[in-house]
Amino acid sequence: MKIDLIAGARPNFVKIASLIHANNHLNSNLDFRIIHTGQHYDKNLSDNFFKLLEIPEPDFNLSVGSGSQATQTALIMQRYEDLLISNKPDLCIVVGDVTSSMACAITAKKLNIKIAHIEAGLRSYDWSMPEEVNRVLIDSIGDYFFTTTQKAKQYLLTTGKESSDVHFVGNTMIDTLIRNRRKFAPPQLWKELELEKNEYFVMTLHRPSNVSELNKLQHILKEIEMHSKGLPVIFPVHPRTAVVLKEKLPKIKNLHFTAPLNYLEFNYLVERSKAVITDSGGITEETTFLNVPCITIRENTERPETVYEGTNEVIGTIPENIGPALKRLFNNDWKKGSIPELWDGKTGERIISILSDL
Repeated sequence: MKIDLIAGARPNFVKIASLIHANNHLNSNLDFRIIHTGQHYDKNLSDNFFKLLEIPEPDFNLSVGSGSQATQTALIMQRYEDLLISNKPDLCIVVGDVTSSMACAITAKKLNIKIAHIEAGLRSYDWSMPEEVNRVLIDSIGDYFFTTTQKAKQYLLTTGKESSDVHFVGNTMIDTLIRNRRKFAPPQLWKELELEKNEYFVMTLHRPSNVSELNKLQHILKEIEMHSKGLPVIFPVHPRTAVVLKEKLPKIKNLHFTAPLNYLEFNYLVERSKAVITDSGGITEETTFLNVPCITIRENTERPETVYEGTNEVIGTIPENIGPALKRLFNNDWKKGSIPELWDGKTGERIISILSDL
């Protein structure tokens, strides 16, 4: 079976790595063609992943680059369609909820190519999030669905999906985390800042609700400064956030900006941090598995298992909520987490086995 494997943003590469390694391990009859849309083009956000995660270079790079969501969607669809017309696969696999996944799914479906969605059934019920639109669109036209939780599977079944097409398999991101954990390596700033385990924070912010307005971002950073007891706060800056920060760099004593870190360096910091402060979804899964406290500055999450079972707490987007959360953390009053079902490092193998049976 010839299968297109779509990747365009940082989390996509982490997820497809699980499938590629599982496919090789099981010696299956699946023939993957890796399509890099070029949605992320910073080396630490995409290119370095192939070497670090030990996956092949893409067979095709659509090189769409930056632009509005509409511009990126249009370019991806146009360039992927050209590729499909000249060489049509049997199946298109999309992962997660980024623009690349949505655009390629629609393009393939219009050419009567079946769609498999990995991480299907996740919902935040927040239509202000572009990712929610992408998730719903992909699931509405998909043919095969692979979920990270039983809850996501049950949701899809309530929408009318056939039980034979919906598979609870676990989390491919955790597969990659487990496989690479022994290779986590300290970034240069570990020595430069003389960091020590449990004596610093890691922060990532990229959502427009937090970073588009400089005053809002400064307010968040000031709250963190006031309540973090002087511990270093490591902030790998997302390209979107960097644009905002160039206007006026906040003067926060214990805040340390750094360029995006590669996968192994970033997770080295996460695993040894006192806590992570973020507005990401995927990072909350990794902190749950690593048993690291996580403070999510969002109003909702499409990954509720990280809250109900894991170490994550969603505190909303009001900056004043940060102080009480950090107070509980310093008082050792943070909840104890557990690892969700089937987050065991074998999700990729389960998916490959199911696809092989098709």
